[in-house]
Amino acid sequence: MTMSDRSGLRPAAGAARSSSVRLGSLVYEEIKERLLEGGYAAGERLQVEALKAQFQVSKQPVMEALRRLSGEGLVEIIPQVGCQVCSYPPQEVDDFFRLFGGLEGTIAEVAAARRTEAQLQRLAQVEDHIARLRAEVDPGRRSHGYRVHNREFHAVVHEMAGSQIMAATSQRMWDLSDFLINTTGISTPLSEALDQRHADHERITEALRAQDGAAARREMESHIAGTVDIIRLEVRAAGPAAGRSGS
Repeated sequence: MTMSDRSGLRPAAGAARSSSVRLGSLVYEEIKERLLEGGYAAGERLQVEALKAQFQVSKQPVMEALRRLSGEGLVEIIPQVGCQVCSYPPQEVDDFFRLFGGLEGTIAEVAAARRTEAQLQRLAQVEDHIARLRAEVDPGRRSHGYRVHNREFHAVVHEMAGSQIMAATSQRMWDLSDFLINTTGISTPLSEALDQRHADHERITEALRAQDGAAARREMESHIAGTVDIIRLEVRAAGPAAGRSGS
């Protein structure tokens, strides 16, 4: 093979690697969204061959995606056994939401001192979506809609704080929060709690508007920590068919 032949192969090899990376990212995003939406149960086995067939890709992009998800605490790769969706015991769930509430409370406290009127208006617009969502008759739409708009609400609070470090640290915790909520076995988590969640948001908003950092921290911590109690009540109400995870 001549040097020109070799150089001709390099772009093709580079393109192949680039394509593999893109495929891995696409598979990662799709599996992650299913995990955060409750598409898989806690402890469920994820079969690589089945995922290959679903996404019509080779093994490499699937394994790349699973390794990334393992690093985020969403799946567990067991050597010589396979891969399964993570399942956390109740104490770990409690510890997580305590830690998560503390971080979000700190962000809210900082946000109270830095927020602008324009940001308060955007926060009110997002909360208006959640308020209207309470009239939705479909529990599935209420549950999914709340997840989407709740993330938007807290994203505006993060923007108010103006800290990239805080926002980046919080992002992974929000993903894990959605995962823990949606792998409890409840098909429409928090769908019956929108009145309470809306009231929480209103108190947080009022504290931010008043630039009362202590109140913003307190209300945010209570809002986040209260998630565990709501989910456990829903699990008990649903009976033994639910409760597939440690929540």
